[in-house]
Amino acid sequence: MNPIYERGGVTVTVRRARPGDAEAIRAIRNHAIEHSLALWTETPQSPAEGAAWLAAHLERGSAFVAETGDEVAGFAVYGPWRELHGYRHTVEDSVYVREDRHGLGIGSALLTALIASARDAGHHVMIAGIEAGNGASVRLHERFGFEHVGTVPEVGTKFGRWLDLTLMRLPLT
Repeated sequence: MNPIYERGGVTVTVRRARPGDAEAIRAIRNHAIEHSLALWTETPQSPAEGAAWLAAHLERGSAFVAETGDEVAGFAVYGPWRELHGYRHTVEDSVYVREDRHGLGIGSALLTALIASARDAGHHVMIAGIEAGNGASVRLHERFGFEHVGTVPEVGTKFGRWLDLTLMRLPLT
């Protein structure tokens, strides 16, 4: 799988992630940790933590990167929504685009690959848990058919404020 997308004169290639992508993915994650409400932690990942986190997704075959030129411009993963056996057919997605690559369709390209992979793997539902104020992520998921199923107020905190979690759902089968 190497879909190629072009937008704004930029060619974007989506492929399965590899162990060698760990540092580029960690840099994107750490930027989100330090500068946004997308990841509800204030502790950046170490290189070892980033490699271990990616390894779990690589083992499942649920990690993708988008490249512009020879640089990783974004990544997407899906993983178990909950750990209990009864939830085994439901996955949760995460899509992140490097700050200087927003607006090029990279998030859409990644989400396209992620949904196709989850369907091919036989999953039943994909969940998106999005900080309620992240309108860009909500709109991205809406464009792919995710439906808003609720917002849970004040379930997380970051940067000294309470955060609401919007839950969205996409049937895969």
